[in-house]
Amino acid sequence: MIKTELKEFLDQKVNQYNNPNFIESDPIQIPHRYSLKEDIEISGFLTSTIAWGNRKMIIKNADKMMELMGNSPYDFVMNHKEHHLDSLDGFVHRTFNSIDLAYFIKAINHIYTNHNGLESILNHYATNDSLQPAIHQLKKVFFELPHPFRTTKHMSEPFKGSASKRLNMWLRWMIRSDNSGVDFGIWKSISPSVLSCPLDVHSGNVARKLGILNRKQNDAKALAELDASLRELDKNDPVKYDFALFGLGVFENF
Repeated sequence: MIKTELKEFLDQKVNQYNNPNFIESDPIQIPHRYSLKEDIEISGFLTSTIAWGNRKMIIKNADKMMELMGNSPYDFVMNHKEHHLDSLDGFVHRTFNSIDLAYFIKAINHIYTNHNGLESILNHYATNDSLQPAIHQLKKVFFELPHPFRTTKHMSEPFKGSASKRLNMWLRWMIRSDNSGVDFGIWKSISPSVLSCPLDVHSGNVARKLGILNRKQNDAKALAELDASLRELDKNDPVKYDFALFGLGVFENF
């Protein structure tokens, strides 16, 4: 497929999947329940953290996290007392459990209290062409407090070779803005042009079949290669093609 045909094909697939119907079967439905900026940020962050495995189970357990926080995540994060974290006991999604969730709540509180919020950190450390250095710094800040060692594995590290799929997905939700009503675009300080595609088994396999990714592993090097290809197709909004790659992989078994 020549580049103009590829772009036309993928643009068509973006239009097919980037619409409100996408929300009802996707974890992005959780932050769509909220209108307060901080509620959207926090519910999106926690939902993306557990976004691996069966999508119905991801949504069910993200819903459970919101229930445990009284369906007011920002208020719970900022005003909880230590004994309130006892109510999290028994929560588990795969290897992410109540110990991890309790620390995540403390760390998010620390970020809003001492670092002016999640957006502020990402904006401060974003470069002109990438958010991966900002993800690296976010992880450093996130684990400034005393923490269980086991919990560190639940935030990816691009500087150690990770494609950081879940964090890049969350950043797409927060930063991308269009008229489709799927992504929120509530972070105006960061350009969508520096976003990276949430690279997973589905998007990676489709990208290879389309010839826009050659590297076999879904790692940081593959992400950089895919980003370069997608920015050639649309330098201002490259990760809109996540809808096309994901839709082709999950819904069409491309």
